[in-house]
Amino acid sequence: MSSVSPLCTQRSYRRSTHLERLVRTLGVAMVEELVAAGVTLASAGAVYAMAAARVVKQYERGVVFRLGKLRPDVRGPGFTMIVPGVDKLRKVNMQIVTMPVPGQEGITRDNVTVRVDAVVYFRVTSPAEAVVRVEDYRFAVAQMAQTSLRSIIGKSELDDLLSNREKLNQGLELMIDSPAVEWGVTIDRVEIKDVSLPETMKRSMARQAEADRERRARVINADAELQASKKLAEAAKEMSEQPAALQLRLLQTVVAVAAEKNSTLVLPFPVELLRFLERAQQGVAAPAPQQPVRESVQQPVRESVRESVQEQRPSLESRPDPDSEGSNSGQD
Repeated sequence: MSSVSPLCTQRSYRRSTHLERLVRTLGVAMVEELVAAGVTLASAGAVYAMAAARVVKQYERGVVFRLGKLRPDVRGPGFTMIVPGVDKLRKVNMQIVTMPVPGQEGITRDNVTVRVDAVVYFRVTSPAEAVVRVEDYRFAVAQMAQTSLRSIIGKSELDDLLSNREKLNQGLELMIDSPAVEWGVTIDRVEIKDVSLPETMKRSMARQAEADRERRARVINADAELQASKKLAEAAKEMSEQPAALQLRLLQTVVAVAAEKNSTLVLPFPVELLRFLERAQQGVAAPAPQQPVRESVQQPVRESVRESVQEQRPSLESRPDPDSEGSNSGQD
């Protein structure tokens, strides 16, 4: 039998060592490649997840377009996923929107120029229709509100704009809501905020209100005078039965006027008192013919008037006549 030489043993040992080193090197390279591939896949997955992840808020709804076509399902609030590069998510706000309508000038049915501004409250009820049927539903609602406001101004009178706003608000709401329903929008409320009038119209309305108040005051005053006249007529009827009551009323009036110390009181002498004195004198004196009391009172007055006329007569006779002077100057 042939013996194995030491040289062959040494060679075989070297070969095995070389193979082990080669296997180790290949294993390390494969592990590194696998690790790199895993990291790449994880990074790609993270990027994909970040690109596909979407968050829809509580007051929003998501409408998905896949390759330009609307998906039937509407994404609710919370976390949702889409296909990056294929799907496109558009969020629609479902809250109530408060939109002020700029002031619109118009002429009412009774030919009065006014300026009216309003406010519109609306919300989206169908996100898909609000996105598909109209380009910008906010701008569309704003333009429709302005057009409807000008139309309602032309159909109404000034008194309706000032006093009957509830009816106008309902009519304006119906006019805006009719086309907005097709856009997936519902009009909750429309309010007219302010009605601006020209200064001349304000002054005319102020004069009209003042005349109306004056008319009512006169009517009330006339009614009061009518009631007072009825009461005075009843009082006069009662006093006519007792002549002394009229004298007592006169004395009460004198007392009331005399309370003011800064006034001069002129007390008339009643004829009824003269008649009373006349009757009393006739009852006491003899039935001899005598001058009545009224004639005794009027006689001094007549004498005084006669004396004054006699005093003024010489002055009137001494005054030259203008006609006679003119004739004399003509003769000269």
